[in-house]
Amino acid sequence: MNLFGLQILLGMKRGETVELKYLVKKAKKGDKEALLKLILQERDNYYRLAFVYMRNQQDAEDMVQDMILSLYDNVKNLRKEESFYSWSKTILVNLCKGRLETRKRVIPVEGVKEESIEFIGGEDRMDLDYYLGTLKESHREIIRLRYYLDMDYKSISELLEIPLGTVKSRVNTAMDKLRSAMGEENLDDQAR
Repeated sequence: MNLFGLQILLGMKRGETVELKYLVKKAKKGDKEALLKLILQERDNYYRLAFVYMRNQQDAEDMVQDMILSLYDNVKNLRKEESFYSWSKTILVNLCKGRLETRKRVIPVEGVKEESIEFIGGEDRMDLDYYLGTLKESHREIIRLRYYLDMDYKSISELLEIPLGTVKSRVNTAMDKLRSAMGEENLDDQAR
């Protein structure tokens, strides 16, 4: 079987894998434009992922910029070229978690109300955010990735570097806790 046949079997677009590997190899050799092209192809997904964690536009943009700097410094260490996007998203998640952990130690009083008002889109959103806040961080994270970003279980597993069964278990546990906290009727209303 030739490369074209193999790509069709694997469900890839012709040349997609070849171009990805080519650009990553160039980036690993220090080609900034190749790295930039790779990043720009997924820029919207990077931003959405950062926003889910940071919950405001400026912080999400800052995290994406930090990720770009980290990628530039570390791309030469990437072993599998085809893993570039999952590797870069894992770096982004870790940067976001690190920044949030730092924030827990220092809580600025100014601007807290404005940020929360900007993010919340209405009364329903406030209710949902309140109930999500009652969950453990690991459950909130899974729910945001699964339902805010519409990521599948396998992608979440790869991104967070946890077993697929753990992802499924956390989603079920979190949904059970949300149903219990909100009551079945309220949860069904929120979903509509």
